[in-house]
Amino acid sequence: MTKAYAQPGDAAGTFLGHPKGLFVLFFAEMWERFSYYGMRALLIFYLTKHWLFSDGESGVIYGAYTALVYITPVLGGYLADKWLGQRKAVLYGAVLLTFGHFIMGFEGDGGQDPASLNIFWLALAFIIVGSGFLKANISVIVGQLYPRTDVRRDGAYTIFYMGINLGAFLGSLLCGYLGETYGWAYGFGAAGFGMLLGLIVFIWGKPLLLGRGEAPDPVKLAAPVMGIKLEWLLYLVGLVAVAVCWWMVQNQAIVGTLLGLAGAVLVAYVIFTAVVKLPREDRDRIFAAMFLILGSILFWALFEQAGSSLNLFTDRYVDRAGVPASVFQSLNAGYIVLLAPLFAALWTWLGRRNMEPSAPAKFGLAMLQLGLGFLVLKWGAEAVGMGVATPVLFIFLIYLLHTTGELCLSPVGLSAMNRLSPAHMASLIMGTWFFASATGNFAAGLIAAATGSEKASGEGAGKALVLDVYQTIGLWAIGFGVLVILVSPLIKKLMHLDTLRDADELAGQGELGEPQAAGVHPEPKGA
Repeated sequence: MTKAYAQPGDAAGTFLGHPKGLFVLFFAEMWERFSYYGMRALLIFYLTKHWLFSDGESGVIYGAYTALVYITPVLGGYLADKWLGQRKAVLYGAVLLTFGHFIMGFEGDGGQDPASLNIFWLALAFIIVGSGFLKANISVIVGQLYPRTDVRRDGAYTIFYMGINLGAFLGSLLCGYLGETYGWAYGFGAAGFGMLLGLIVFIWGKPLLLGRGEAPDPVKLAAPVMGIKLEWLLYLVGLVAVAVCWWMVQNQAIVGTLLGLAGAVLVAYVIFTAVVKLPREDRDRIFAAMFLILGSILFWALFEQAGSSLNLFTDRYVDRAGVPASVFQSLNAGYIVLLAPLFAALWTWLGRRNMEPSAPAKFGLAMLQLGLGFLVLKWGAEAVGMGVATPVLFIFLIYLLHTTGELCLSPVGLSAMNRLSPAHMASLIMGTWFFASATGNFAAGLIAAATGSEKASGEGAGKALVLDVYQTIGLWAIGFGVLVILVSPLIKKLMHLDTLRDADELAGQGELGEPQAAGVHPEPKGA
């Protein structure tokens, strides 16, 4: 019978039945998400209104930035697993993030001043690499606080997940309001102070982490390499990564090219491995996973209009009653906090009655809701007249439909990747899933660029152009969603769910090459 096991260091005490270290991680991640989403809510406006980039240029910069945020966890996770350990990686990431967010507060004179712009690019680079070290590792420490069979694990990740979204909600509200009402430096400064609080909490709470997340080989980490301790050499690698990202975020075309080439190689390698090295059922499961992964690229490319083109649309064409446009970035996180428990309960209720949709069918439903959200906004704007400000109700509706779509895809996709992957390919498949998120974010920037108002002429033409693009991508999303639902029985058949077995059972039989069935806990796209 599964039970909760006593932990070494339980003398540190528990809170609400969980190790106190969980709440250290909760508040550290909450403040990190506060800073990240607070800055993100302002970024597209900072690019267009302060640095005076065109809508198209701003969309591409925004897409390259968010894509790099999803790529760097590969570096942070690898260095932590191999040498640094998760705790020191998170600490280093938090330091880089704090620097980055405070540097964002340096406004300069705006415009296209090269010196001030270089400082801005540097701030983005610090945030990109800092996120790579922190995002990849803090949730791993959560899992390390519990044995694999501890019944408290699901509850722990649920608490942690709420911290992520609470931080995103509060950051978008406060930083967005301060930045648009009192000045950019106030908004970005608030994000910086939030990250500093997260860093302080993490340092203060080290004893409560029960020694989890430490370096796999502390002696090797302290040993000199080329006359310098390996640990400090790894920190230098992080700074080199900052310099590389500083260059790449200014050369967005390079980011797109690297994503395309690396993505093609990655997909080809996964498929080659599946065809050549795996038995039939495992091979079929990999094909099913790749179908879901490729479908997720389209979802994120459309969903991530939220921080770019939809943010600009809200600012320019919506009757907001004086509320800053960036504040509406909090709606997604707020909806997730309210609706995630309901969706979890719904899937459980349907599952007990053998009525739960398959993972591919849920992907199709996600695309339908995503497309419908764009069409609802277009219909609402046209209903009141193109020359009239769009009622804010339709902004609430598009975020609601996009969030319900996200809840049908993001946690479901994470769980599917884990279930469908053979044990020896689990990290590779999960990495491919997040690489698809990076690709989708970059594509989102290209779509946002297509909505640029500088491409339109005449009164109301900019609004009409955005809505035309939204109608096009909305119809594509609905069409793709219908297609996915139609082929979902075939994809489900490729998953061979009837022969999946639990990892513990497989370990007992010496068949660790089979898929794992352990659950993966959901985080939002930018977690």
